[in-house]
Amino acid sequence: MEPGNDTRISEFLLLGLSEKKPELHPLLFGLFLSMYLITVFGNLLLILAVSSDSHLHTPMYFFLANLSFADICFTSTTVPKMLWNIQTQSKVITYAGCITQMYFFILFTGLDMFLLTVMAYDRFVAICHPLHYMVIMKPWICGLLVLVCWVLSVLDSLLHTSMVLLLSFCTEVEIPHFFCELNQMIKLSCSDTFLNNMVMYFTSMLLAVGPFIGILYSYSKIVSTICGISSAQGKYKAFSTCTSHLSVVSLFYFTSLGVYLSSAATQSSHASAVASVIYTVVTPMLNPFIYSLRNKDIKEALMRFSGMAALKETILLKLKMCP
Repeated sequence: MEPGNDTRISEFLLLGLSEKKPELHPLLFGLFLSMYLITVFGNLLLILAVSSDSHLHTPMYFFLANLSFADICFTSTTVPKMLWNIQTQSKVITYAGCITQMYFFILFTGLDMFLLTVMAYDRFVAICHPLHYMVIMKPWICGLLVLVCWVLSVLDSLLHTSMVLLLSFCTEVEIPHFFCELNQMIKLSCSDTFLNNMVMYFTSMLLAVGPFIGILYSYSKIVSTICGISSAQGKYKAFSTCTSHLSVVSLFYFTSLGVYLSSAATQSSHASAVASVIYTVVTPMLNPFIYSLRNKDIKEALMRFSGMAALKETILLKLKMCP
């Protein structure tokens, strides 16, 4: 890695998903616009339901609301720019825009992983230490856990972004992806990227595998505790509180793993870009459905929230009609 930034270009070209098939642009635009709107609306509705219902002012739903916010930000770092490029038939992204997009993508990817780990710890305490749950998971401790998630994510993102800023980019400006991914940026550089690759692999192992091991440990203790419950109804009730979170964890980690395994097996950047759609667009879109469809409290809160909204709209309409 050379000292200083000797960048000779001011923009990159995002090749996207259909650089060889422009006839697919209208279909892709409609598809990704629909998915993006569903993602934002679904997660925003989940946040409003949790914040407006006092029954959901518990640690589990506090972490869920934060996860929904992270998912909105996560998908918003890539999809709007992709939609803009498809609509304008342009592939250009500025150097500053690419660095900014990469920074926020790394940040919210890390934040998702850390929040999922914290949520696993919350379920571990709730099931394995139910009598001490309210003592351990105090509001200020929950807030501190979320703050730690943010700090670790920001520091990790700053580290990678700062190291990319020191790289030089000469003539190769085409990124075979629909967003500025860290790995693709390093590959495009004409500097020595040995240190960048080492840091990227080390932090990936530390910050991806570490939380995953924490989640596995939490669920191993949870399963052990559930197996010790005598009644079948008690086992079902305990396990039902974990199914939604376990589904989201499986979806996030297995799709992410699938992206890197597919790219390693095929050595194709285009195949990696297509696979990346699953965990960057599809997963954030499915999360609110998983939590709302499999969670009775969330469904009831959404019904109460929609009822309150309809009531307020009716009252406002009657007030406008009054002379």
